[in-house]
Amino acid sequence: MASNTLAGLDALDLDVPARDSGRLGYRAWAWLWPKALAVALVILAWELVHLTGWKKYVLPGPGVTLSNLWDQAQTALLWHAIRTTLERAVIGFALAVLIGMVVGALVSRIPPLRAAVGSMITALQTMPSIAWFPFAIILFGETTSAILFVIVLGAAPSIANGLITGVDYTPPLLLKAGTLMGLRRLSLYRHLILPASLPSFVAGLKQGWAFAWRSLLAGELLVLIANQPSIGVLLSTYQAQADMASTVAIMIVILILGLCVDSAFGAADRAIRRRWGLTGTG
Repeated sequence: MASNTLAGLDALDLDVPARDSGRLGYRAWAWLWPKALAVALVILAWELVHLTGWKKYVLPGPGVTLSNLWDQAQTALLWHAIRTTLERAVIGFALAVLIGMVVGALVSRIPPLRAAVGSMITALQTMPSIAWFPFAIILFGETTSAILFVIVLGAAPSIANGLITGVDYTPPLLLKAGTLMGLRRLSLYRHLILPASLPSFVAGLKQGWAFAWRSLLAGELLVLIANQPSIGVLLSTYQAQADMASTVAIMIVILILGLCVDSAFGAADRAIRRRWGLTGTG
């Protein structure tokens, strides 16, 4: 009898990894198939438009474009350009996060400072990034610093506003409870206010990344730095050569990179909602 029980437990233990892997496969499929369907529909619509002959010499078909993209992927130039662009994106966004967090933390907790510069943050957020480039080029010249400067100006206000909104919506009862537990100033901010404002802060980060990415690509189109190939430089070069297949291929690369980053933010958002018990799953 005991041996039968142990055998049953062993079988149950072996079945748990199988169930876990099956659940993981189901989640991966549930995540993948809507995106695959959307891509298939876009390619189908693209092919139908191309077959009609509308803008035939401007809009190449998906077959020619995807073949061009595959050929470019076999070269070092494309990967060098992607690396250069992503390095600038990471550095610029990291600086924007640091500055946005500091500004957001100070403005959200110091009323006179908020009254002085609170509306200015929103005004900066609404400024088109491209409007900053003449000033950035005069200030830094046609260098990477000019691009990073505009990335920070484009992204930091959104990040700061996200943190300010999260702090504003921290429940007063929660703040009183933290105070009664002995939390003061920095400890109150670190252990209570920041975790409570995390959903709004992540939303601000996501919006800030969108502004940073647009600012970066606009900068690479305007600020052409010698011996530094980037996605923007490739896009500008192919447009000048009227090579539309290569141009659209680079635009697809930009879209793919944007989707990858959006998926990362989506995963972070889902993790936060699970931690807060907002998804109905453990």
